[in-house]
Amino acid sequence: MTSEPKLCLSPVRLAHGDVRLPGSKSISNRVLLLAALAQGVTRLDGLLDSDDTRVMLAALRQLGVVVDDVGPAQVDVHGVGRFPAASGELFLGNAGTAFRPLTAALAFMGGDYRLSGVPRMHERPIGDLADALTHAGAEIEYLGNPGYPPLAIGRGRIRTDSPIRVKGSVSSQFLTAILLAAPIHTSQYDEAITIEVDGELISKPYILITLNLMARFGVHVQREGWQRFTIPAGAAYGSPGSMLIEGDASSASYFMALGAIGGGPVVVRGVGSTSIQGDIAFADTLEAMGASVLRRADAFEISGMRVADGEKLKAFDGDFNLIPDAAMTAAMLALFADGPCTLRNIGSWRVKETDRIHAMHTELVKLGAKVESGPDWIRVYPMEPGQWRAASIATYDDHRMAMCFSLASFGPAPVTILDPDCVVKTFPDYFSVFHSLVHA
Repeated sequence: MTSEPKLCLSPVRLAHGDVRLPGSKSISNRVLLLAALAQGVTRLDGLLDSDDTRVMLAALRQLGVVVDDVGPAQVDVHGVGRFPAASGELFLGNAGTAFRPLTAALAFMGGDYRLSGVPRMHERPIGDLADALTHAGAEIEYLGNPGYPPLAIGRGRIRTDSPIRVKGSVSSQFLTAILLAAPIHTSQYDEAITIEVDGELISKPYILITLNLMARFGVHVQREGWQRFTIPAGAAYGSPGSMLIEGDASSASYFMALGAIGGGPVVVRGVGSTSIQGDIAFADTLEAMGASVLRRADAFEISGMRVADGEKLKAFDGDFNLIPDAAMTAAMLALFADGPCTLRNIGSWRVKETDRIHAMHTELVKLGAKVESGPDWIRVYPMEPGQWRAASIATYDDHRMAMCFSLASFGPAPVTILDPDCVVKTFPDYFSVFHSLVHA
């Protein structure tokens, strides 16, 4: 019996240096699908190499899409419009950014497909997406618990005589999935498709990423607020020729935080003020906490406090619905604030790679922190030097748990990260980059 891998992080005091980010997960998996559905060959530069993108690449190849590896982080995708393979069994790991869009794309095409993932993927709800597609004419069957993967997709045909209605309160990925897939229909039939959102739409910046990328591939969606989206009749994807993928703004948050608590400066390259990713708003959070933020078109430079010397960040009480991934980093910074910090409207944490509200609460308490939480909020109280305890942090097979708890090494006690290799989901080299920036 082998023991679980672990990584012990000794206390550190300073952080400074320069880091170039890997490609955005959200953008990488979207453009892989867009390039596959487009006419022509698309060269993608800066593609993230991680578990999630490997899952998407394997699925596309299994569906008959030719993808050539032409260099480091560089591929040529030969667009097919419709997938050549009319059947298949796809294993999609725990990649929501692959599972949800492929569910919609295959439902629009029709065929004989089975989609499954790891056990946690089978606990992540997909009912709002599957039900919206089924009501529109798709054939989708739950192979396990109703409302959850695994799924079987049959040969239904999407109807366009009325809007496709999808709930937006659990995950914005459901709307993204239908938006990305809709041109499969509009390009084949002379029919527009309208999508209407039931209730409040969360994580709106991720929808803006989707609309921006669809436009780069030639499909311009007509948007009426956040409730109604129309894809015109005849709209079809065409290759832009080549595309450079931005660095991952969610991953940027950890290094920006290092600058805020380790003195800095830390320069984070690959994402900046011109980014299409909503998580760049994390820079505003850092400024509100007292850090200095220098914004460039493709980089951020952060300088801040030396929390190991007793300096404090400013406490906050805010709505983090628009930046749910970077919000985890803010929760960690609360340990070094001058008062309790409250993160509100983060219910989407419950349906991520793990239940992140539960996981953050549980593991922060191990460090010695006082924490309170509810259905869609968490409050973290700052730590005094005598409170900190050495702790082994469970990561729940969640890459963001491993990465954000690395920041706890700015406390006075050692921190052990269990299963640190879970970072391969989005940032395989995270800990080596982290070590290159921090100093005892």
